[in-house]
Amino acid sequence: MAEIPAYATQGPRTPLAPFTIVRREPGLHDVLIEIAFCGICHSDLHQVRDEWGRSIFPMVPGHEIVGTVLAVGREVRRFRTGESVGVGCFVDSCRNCEACRSGEEQFCSVGMCLTYNGYERDGVTPTYGGYSTRIVVDENYVLHLPEGLPHERAAPLLCAGITTYSPLRREGAGPGRRVGIMGLGGLGHMAVKLAKAMGAEVTVLSHSAGKRSGAKQLGADHFVHTADAGQLKKHAGIFDLILDTVSASHDYNGVLDLLRRDGTLVLVGVPPPAPLAAGSLIMKRRRLTGSLIGGIRETQEMLDFCAAQGVAADVEVIPIQKVNEAYDRMERGDVHYRFVIDLASLRETTR
Repeated sequence: MAEIPAYATQGPRTPLAPFTIVRREPGLHDVLIEIAFCGICHSDLHQVRDEWGRSIFPMVPGHEIVGTVLAVGREVRRFRTGESVGVGCFVDSCRNCEACRSGEEQFCSVGMCLTYNGYERDGVTPTYGGYSTRIVVDENYVLHLPEGLPHERAAPLLCAGITTYSPLRREGAGPGRRVGIMGLGGLGHMAVKLAKAMGAEVTVLSHSAGKRSGAKQLGADHFVHTADAGQLKKHAGIFDLILDTVSASHDYNGVLDLLRRDGTLVLVGVPPPAPLAAGSLIMKRRRLTGSLIGGIRETQEMLDFCAAQGVAADVEVIPIQKVNEAYDRMERGDVHYRFVIDLASLRETTR
């Protein structure tokens, strides 16, 4: 067992601060990873503040992890020392249920082992995330990081990237398809880039008129200010697919009205409950569905796609000592579009 420096919170009202965790020694099938960068997901903020309930303290957040392999177990065949790798939102699953056998480990019937704020497969040992210098993960839950992806810009792909790639690919975003992206934050900016790379005609839908220029810079073809009733009316019934990344309460019925017949609205944000009128679906045979990250196989597919298409997150790299400031800024929406922690800043302070 090795002691590893990290940043943790002791409870929902305490800031993140230096902390020491224990990582297991690499087993036969384990990969020991020196963490280079870890993205800050908005869900980190929710979990740290126990806004979703069931938070486990002390908590070391972080599930957008990129680093280098330091050592591998004797039975590891997929990775070698010195290789660039990634770890996403989960580090294990039951491996035996229908979802796991299908490569959809995120829907494991027993429950995936979350990278942090969860437990290892023994159900007792807590998991600690990427706000730390090293992590040990079974090789079956580690991703190859393709050449050409800048490490700091690749980190958010392990959550924001796969969260948006999976439904876009599954719902057929591509040439000849009109795709709306609702919300332009950490998830939304990745959705715009990915949908454009897939060949779709992309429109950003936002309640903030000030995000028009940002949408265009990201490659969006059009922008709709959703607070303007006239713009909503003009765009009613034209979209094949809308990916809704918004986690604040909003009107689903108004969004559904923007879809054509047989159009699909996919939810990836987690807002409070909101009313849904059956007629919004029935009258145009529209579909409402949701999506949750992606399995290991699909996440690797996403990384390979991003490397081939030159797609990566827009990030602001920070030292870990500024993580609490970053949380406050993220809550105010003051980030374009993802904070990423440089873990060299943690190693330097513990030498």
